[in-house]
This record gives sequence, structure tokens and C-alpha cells, in this order.
Amino acid sequence: MRTLLDRIHDLRRRLFGRYELDDPRPIAREAPYTFHLPPEDELRALAVGDHAKLMFRGDPPGREWAVERMWVQIVEIGPDHLLGVLDNVPNDMPQLKVGATVRFARHHVIDIDWADPARAPARAPERQVWDRCMVDQHVVDGDAPVGYLYREEPDLAEDGDRFPDSGWRIRADESGLAKGEVEARGPTYVAIGVVLNQDDSWIHLLDEPIGSAFLRDPDTGLFVREERRQEDEA
Repeated sequence: MRTLLDRIHDLRRRLFGRYELDDPRPIAREAPYTFHLPPEDELRALAVGDHAKLMFRGDPPGREWAVERMWVQIVEIGPDHLLGVLDNVPNDMPQLKVGATVRFARHHVIDIDWADPARAPARAPERQVWDRCMVDQHVVDGDAPVGYLYREEPDLAEDGDRFPDSGWRIRADESGLAKGEVEARGPTYVAIGVVLNQDDSWIHLLDEPIGSAFLRDPDTGLFVREERRQEDEA
């Protein structure tokens, strides 16, 4: 049930609210393997009639989301800007209505829906980094790099999972962590790309077969192939 404060908040947003467009480039730099932006040749090829997806940030923010990702249809291409018409109904952004004119730059675009797909420049195939792996939480949090990894028969996927278990099991280099820090966090099951965002020094091993195991050499920082450790079989 909405309270009086909720209604006042909504009225303030509707009467005085504003929005701005988020620049997605810092996000892509922080998460290059899981947040992909259109390449420059696609951005240059944008034309009237194409749809561009943008990130709208409401001020004051919405009750559920600070940012909504919505499509605009391009109606004008300027020398230093583009104009589009909002083609989504905002979920919780009363300061913005469907059909509103939006001015934006090419670097604001996070996705493209081409009016004529034949105009889309050819794109190099991307590596599959959405398959899942089991990894120490310390790696995901950026507290420690990958120290040891091996690939076993996948056995963690469940019916209905969108992405399969890759079989990769990844352990942190715990040499720089205190004992209490090591014991504080366990493993987590995430997309391979989430691990690569923090440490991609092992990406060249991604396609190694089941049964492979690699240990980081502390002197060189390189991964050395080795026999599977006994405890990994348990």
C-alpha cells in the first residue's frame, strides 16, 4: 500500500523530475567481458529509422531502479548529436513519456536494432563467456588473482539453466590473504566472464579440454600445466 510520502515523492518526480543519459563506457571498461558495447563502425553506421538503446537515469530516482534501459527510434542525425523518439513506456520514470524527443551522442548507445539488418557491419564472433564455472569468491571480488584452475566433467547445471556448466573450477591465489580472509568466503557459481572481468590472465586456457589443470608459477606469473591434485578428485 502506497503511503502519503510515496504519493508526494511521485508527484515531485512528475512535476519537477528530470533525467540524464548514463555514459556506458566506464561500465564497459570495468566489465569488458560481460558488458559489450556496439563497435565504432556500427555506431558510425546508425541512420534514421534505426533503434538505439540508451540508459536513462531519473532524478529523483525511481522506487525500484535508478536506471532504465529503453529504445529510441532515430529521427535525425546531426554532426555532433542524434535525435530519437522514445519507443518504450518507462516503467517508473514519470518525468519521461513515450514519444518524447531525446537528444544523445553515439557513445550513449548500448545496443542497436537495425531498420535494415543488411546495413549492419559484419561483427567478429565473440567468445562464449556466459557458460558457468565454480570459483572462489575472493577472485570475483577482486581480492586475489586466479592461482589454480582445472576442468572436470560438468555436473552443476540444472534443468532449465540458460547457460551450461563449463566444468572449470577456479581457485584463488591465497598467498596475499590472511587466514581469516580465506575462511570468510567460499566458492560461487558464476559466468566465466565475471571471473575474466577481474583476472583474464588465463583466457588463453579457456578452450583446454576436460582433465586439464594449471598452476600459476609464483616467480613468472605464468600458468604451468600439471597433473590434477589428489584433493581435486574428492
